[in-house]
Amino acid sequence: MPDHDVLLRAHQVTKRFGSFTAVDTVTMSVGPGEIVGLLGANGAGKTTLIRVLLGLTTPTTGTVNAFGRVPDRASRSRLGYVPQGLGLWQSLTVAENTAFAAAAFQTPPPTLEPALAAVSNQPVSAIGLGLQRRLAFAIALAHRPELLVLDEPTSGVDPLSRARLWDAVHDQADHHTGVLVTTHYMQEAQQCDRLILMSRGRAVASGTERDIIGDTRACEVDTPHWAEAFAALDRAGLPVTLAGRRVRLADTPPDTVRDALTTAKISAHVHEVTATLEEKMTIIDRTPTPH
Repeated sequence: MPDHDVLLRAHQVTKRFGSFTAVDTVTMSVGPGEIVGLLGANGAGKTTLIRVLLGLTTPTTGTVNAFGRVPDRASRSRLGYVPQGLGLWQSLTVAENTAFAAAAFQTPPPTLEPALAAVSNQPVSAIGLGLQRRLAFAIALAHRPELLVLDEPTSGVDPLSRARLWDAVHDQADHHTGVLVTTHYMQEAQQCDRLILMSRGRAVASGTERDIIGDTRACEVDTPHWAEAFAALDRAGLPVTLAGRRVRLADTPPDTVRDALTTAKISAHVHEVTATLEEKMTIIDRTPTPH
């Protein structure tokens, strides 16, 4: 991506805390109007990378540019940020939180949606998590940022609130705002234009969901005795998972699965299917890190 089309760029960024490497030589970028998903299990390094990208902590090595400059107060005024902890003052009311943010960005307070307006005089601690997240979004968007950075924005909210939050994300992207969003929900990857998969601090894959899965295959086991099949395959030490009542094994030869089921005297049909993104992530996470 040409430099003039980049809102946020990291090049070979590493962040160490003592002997622990939280982020390991990560290179990535976000352009206008695109939604980039930063995916990975808890502890993969996503939040630490976000903090480095925002200039909240300095990289040990590597470089970061936001709007063509080293992240500083001026560049942060052009972005909206919803941290994992939401960044709200729990003891202040909803209205006081919006007024505080408006004063910081020197903009008028945002017009609150009816559900938030109805609780505007209540302390944030007294409203539900779903409303708190919607308030954090409203505050982050009030100054019309060019870049929106969201750290686990839908964690702990109900499906309807999650859908509403993603509607807001897509609306921002449609208006040319760049979006960087971290999540450990693999199904949310389908909401992103481009993905960066992190494992143990490293960016181990990038591209679309199809790009990342590639030709990775999984086995699916069809049998009415699905519980017994799952138990038998688990006892055999195979990487078995359940999707509803469908027994699946990622990156496992079909003959290996058939042999284990035959040994357990379980009749089943085993066939290969395309792996899911979550299965690909599991394969990556159990692969030893090269030294």
